[in-house]
Parts: sequence; structure tokens; C-alpha cells
Amino acid sequence: MLNYRVLNYTFENLKEKHMTFEQVFDHILNFMRLNPNGNYKLMIGTDSQVQHDHTLFITGIVIQCEGKGVWACLQKNKVPRKITNLHEKISYETSLSESVFSMFTQERKDAMYEIVLPHVDRGASFTIEGHIDIGAGERNKTRVFINEMIARIESMGAQPKIKPDAFVASSYANRFTK
Repeated sequence: MLNYRVLNYTFENLKEKHMTFEQVFDHILNFMRLNPNGNYKLMIGTDSQVQHDHTLFITGIVIQCEGKGVWACLQKNKVPRKITNLHEKISYETSLSESVFSMFTQERKDAMYEIVLPHVDRGASFTIEGHIDIGAGERNKTRVFINEMIARIESMGAQPKIKPDAFVASSYANRFTK
């Protein structure tokens, strides 16, 4: 499914452009080291918007320390055609999230866990979530894809979240698709 074009492997946020994944990962570790006894969530999600001659996909990476703030960045991928088939679009969004999840190797996840592990007895925690831009509402056309997309996110070792809890996809990434 990822054969649309060569994927963009650079990331950006409001302060920095053209970050490598290594730079992104260093930012995440540095953010976590600021408060090692915090409650952390690493959240990844993708949203897309069909434009007049292409479809723009934004994948967000957000590390949140509950009550202490976030650090976030995004990755842009453009498919040079309108993707109007809903299943294709949702599936490609999930594929892009899976691609970013795969960059978080077990070694990298262990490095994040090691920051909070000495502080677990004082309430520190670390979880990984995959935010999917789909909803379960009766009128939501994407509800028929929920089981498939949830299974894909779970296979990446993340807790799946759908609307309204999938804010990295439905709010953060969505803001940059316009």
C-alpha cells in the first residue's frame, strides 16, 4: 500500500524544519528527562485532506507529560492524486502511522521506558497510543473500518484510540492538512 511514492522521512514543527527521526527521538528523550517522574504518552496519528490535484497526509508525533506540556512534530506526505475511496484513504493514513511506529524500535522504546522506570513507585508512567481518524458513531462512514484499523495499531504495540479520543489525528494533524 505504501507504493504511492517514496515516503518523506523528515519531520518539522513550528521551531524546526527538516528534522531526521534521530533528531525527533532526541527531542522526545530530552523532553522526558525534564520530568522523569511524569505520566507520559507517546501518541502517533495521521489525517489527510483531498486537495484539487493531490491528497495531503500529515502524521503527528506527540509526547505528552500530563499536566506538564507536550513536544510535537509532524511529517508531510503528498500523493499526487485525489484519493476519494474512503477505505483506501483511511488505510493509507494507518499505513503512514505504522511507518512512523516502526521507527520506534524496541531499543528506542526501552530507552524511553528507562527514563520513567526508576520513578514508577512514585507514579511515573509511559504508554504508547495510535490515534486513528475514525469514529464509531452511527452516522460515521468510517465505523465499518474500526476493527481492521484497531487491529493494525495493536499489532504495532500501541493502544488504539478513535474519535473523540484520537486528537493527534483529528485535531493536531488535521490542522496542518488545510
